[in-house]
Amino acid sequence: MITIKIKKDESSNDITGEKQDFDPDRRRFLKNTGMVAGGVIGGSLLGGLLTNQFSKDHQTQNQSAKEKAVNYQQARQFFHRLDDFVVLEAAVERIYPKDDHGPGAIELGVPYFIDSQLSGRWGINGDDYRNAPFKTTKHKKGLGSTAQADQSMLDRGQIFLQGLRKMNQESQKRFKTSYDKADEKQQIEILQDFEDGKIPMNGINSQDFFALLRQSTLEGAYSDPLYGGNKNMMGWEMKDFPGSQPSYTNIISKEEFVKIKPMSLTQYQGH
Repeated sequence: MITIKIKKDESSNDITGEKQDFDPDRRRFLKNTGMVAGGVIGGSLLGGLLTNQFSKDHQTQNQSAKEKAVNYQQARQFFHRLDDFVVLEAAVERIYPKDDHGPGAIELGVPYFIDSQLSGRWGINGDDYRNAPFKTTKHKKGLGSTAQADQSMLDRGQIFLQGLRKMNQESQKRFKTSYDKADEKQQIEILQDFEDGKIPMNGINSQDFFALLRQSTLEGAYSDPLYGGNKNMMGWEMKDFPGSQPSYTNIISKEEFVKIKPMSLTQYQGH
């Protein structure tokens, strides 16, 4: 097993396919597309040509301003080291890459979603029973009995930090570069070894760390934007999912399929 095939079938827990040659053009996400803001300003006095040119200039200026705008809702709360966060960004984008179906994990805000979750009670397993003994599992890959993520003496924050730093160490050892700067094939190779349980970790099997990372990535892509991921509900739009609709009474009796614009909890609940 060499490649990772995830986008976009989340119904299966197995992300690996049959052995095949790596295609460097596969799952290449489009770069520098951007979202153009601004509308077309019409005016018969100056004529269509001048109007079109003005519209293009207006769109370019608006897009430039939008790209420079600071998003004050995106700030690291858990990951104090930038080196850890950029590894997370690279890993989740490789798990959920941008393609013809829509945006990838970074554009959907998944890294900040995970950061936000780890900074709260979920990150310290605050609602879990945390006393020993911890249940261990014998893995098929022959690395011995190792605690699963929900049975480890480590909390989720510690698991993420150890796992991401292990990924970086593996990249430095194999390719003489950090994980975020490794190429796509190299990143996939390391993720594949984590999924196969081939990377030794303390207190948890690398296979279970990868499962936690993958699950968190999907949650960030499809959860309500209220929690920091699924930016602009783009994850829901890719699935034609209506989101958190307050009611379906106006369409429930209709026989034909009705496509609904998705709605977040923040759109109809009080501030």
